[in-house]
Amino acid sequence: MAQLVTQPVVLAGEGWEDYGLVDSGHGRKLERYGAYRFVRPEPQAMWTPRIADWDAHGEFVPGSDEDGGGRWQFDKPVPRDGWPLAWNEVSFTAQCTPFRHLGFFPDMAPVWDWMREQLAGRDDASTLNLFGYTGVGTMALSAHGPVTHVDASKKSVAQARENAALAGLEDRPVRWLIDDAAKFAAREVRRGKRYDGIILDPPKFGRGPNGETWRLEENLPGLLGDCRQLLDEESRFLFLTVYAVRMSSLALAGLLDELFAGLPGTIEHGDLAVREDGLGRLLPTAIFARWRRD
Repeated sequence: MAQLVTQPVVLAGEGWEDYGLVDSGHGRKLERYGAYRFVRPEPQAMWTPRIADWDAHGEFVPGSDEDGGGRWQFDKPVPRDGWPLAWNEVSFTAQCTPFRHLGFFPDMAPVWDWMREQLAGRDDASTLNLFGYTGVGTMALSAHGPVTHVDASKKSVAQARENAALAGLEDRPVRWLIDDAAKFAAREVRRGKRYDGIILDPPKFGRGPNGETWRLEENLPGLLGDCRQLLDEESRFLFLTVYAVRMSSLALAGLLDELFAGLPGTIEHGDLAVREDGLGRLLPTAIFARWRRD
């Protein structure tokens, strides 16, 4: 029976050559993406910045409403079609998107490392990446075997395939699927499929390719129930991240504790965070819950 660890865990990401959190404070953060620096909103950065003047190429200025709108303002030239970055052997394109991020989520780097640790020594592990976005996590998993990458956005899946080609990994065994994640998982259950690992990063609200509506609080329990049926006692992990919600990681862990009671292993929960370059101050970014077979 899976054991729930109630004490929260902080999974902190460190900067690397192509990315770093330079400074944060007063509701914003300054990050480096290769040769470029950007300022983005960050409500959880409630402290005072260490650096008085931020020298950045651009800043995302949020809209006046709470719907996530806003626009980029550029003070220096930035390649509008993106520029190449890398994490370990995985290359991908960074780009200033209308959604305030830059085409990947750098705070997921310790998650990619953790998943690889769970699959260490395997080159035949079958994994599933739901809400796979632009594919950096998928490429990280593909070193250990076939990956099924699912995202409702045709544009995101196309970018993921381009990233795989950029990294020279287009021959890796990846299925790139444009599909509604919840409906796909339910079909996989009916097909009797199983996976060695599942990663999912569902949005607070979203729509599928055919107009399906996703609301996290309503739909997450059913999706996780289907994910549980796609795993068995020989599977290695499930990792769930959630952004921008008024919810505790303990709530996510409690849901996993209920659904994963029949499996061996450990259930943990906590915060994802990014450590600032140099000083070591941690900026929280998301909550997570995970199951692993010990």
